[in-house]
Amino acid sequence: MSMKPEHIESNDNIVPSDPKSLTLGGSKGLDISVVIPLYNEDESLSELYEWIERVMKENGYSFEVIFVNDGSTDHSWDVIEELNRQAPDQVKGIKFRRNYGKSPALFCGFEQAQGDVVITMDADLQDSPDEIPELYKMIKMEGYDLVSGYKQKRHDPLSKTLPTKLFNATARKVSGIKNLHDFNCGLKAYRKDVVKNIEVFGEMHRFIPYLAKNAGFDKIGEKVVHHQKRQYGKSKFMGWNRFVNGYLDLITLWFLGTFGKKPMHVFGFLGTIMFLIGFVAAFWLGTEKLWALSQGIPMRLVTDSPFFYIALTMMLMGTQLFLTGFLGDLISRTSQGRNEYQVEKII
Repeated sequence: MSMKPEHIESNDNIVPSDPKSLTLGGSKGLDISVVIPLYNEDESLSELYEWIERVMKENGYSFEVIFVNDGSTDHSWDVIEELNRQAPDQVKGIKFRRNYGKSPALFCGFEQAQGDVVITMDADLQDSPDEIPELYKMIKMEGYDLVSGYKQKRHDPLSKTLPTKLFNATARKVSGIKNLHDFNCGLKAYRKDVVKNIEVFGEMHRFIPYLAKNAGFDKIGEKVVHHQKRQYGKSKFMGWNRFVNGYLDLITLWFLGTFGKKPMHVFGFLGTIMFLIGFVAAFWLGTEKLWALSQGIPMRLVTDSPFFYIALTMMLMGTQLFLTGFLGDLISRTSQGRNEYQVEKII
């Protein structure tokens, strides 16, 4: 399942939203693509691009910067258009008609990225473009598939840092990626193959390293990066709601990664266990009643016992879970992606 905007507006016209059918201008064979999702960040965009441009020129990189305007209500798109007029070969823009979220913005940006290495960063100037050369070297020279930034010293309020620490501890445990301390850091570097073979949907941008691992890209590294104070506006992502949503998304991703192609293994197993427990309990009650009758011992009706209804409920729930697994398997076997696998090389 992918979340795609209804329409994407380019500089000249409006085209269908399927990112695969939309190709932004510019030449291929670039060293770096920088993908920047943004929402109401018009004050920082010019300064951010100038900073990125300076770093790229100092290091001799060919590059493109893809700004994904996620339904901003300020003048962000006007700034992007002006930057594109000044540097049409380097500045690209994607405009959503409304706010969809960071994951759809990254998905569309990844589809358009042409660089050998793809860098993502936030638009609020808290991520430093000076980190790009080292991130690039870790991908190209050290052979990492993905490098995630680690904001060891953060300049965020407690309402943002405390949920983040709790969330990251759980994410490390569930994903098995023990060396990452900041899954949700916006500053990341990817080998091009990674972004072309993962699907970021919903709010799964928090778990891109986990998505990459599930797709077979398991050389994942981390780099301590400088985190700057926000200069303009205020954070768009604060509070405990992102903490709760993050846990729910993590459970979803774990389940899909573990049982996505074999739902019967979990639902069928749980359903069988519950049915057997309920059946044994009902059998015991019936046997006990028959024994009492054979001995002439007065005993209340089986239906007067609460255990009868507990046993009956467990048998019904067990049957429903088993059928859920069966239906899940049927859907999985008829889905379009049932035989989609990540093949690295064929010789």
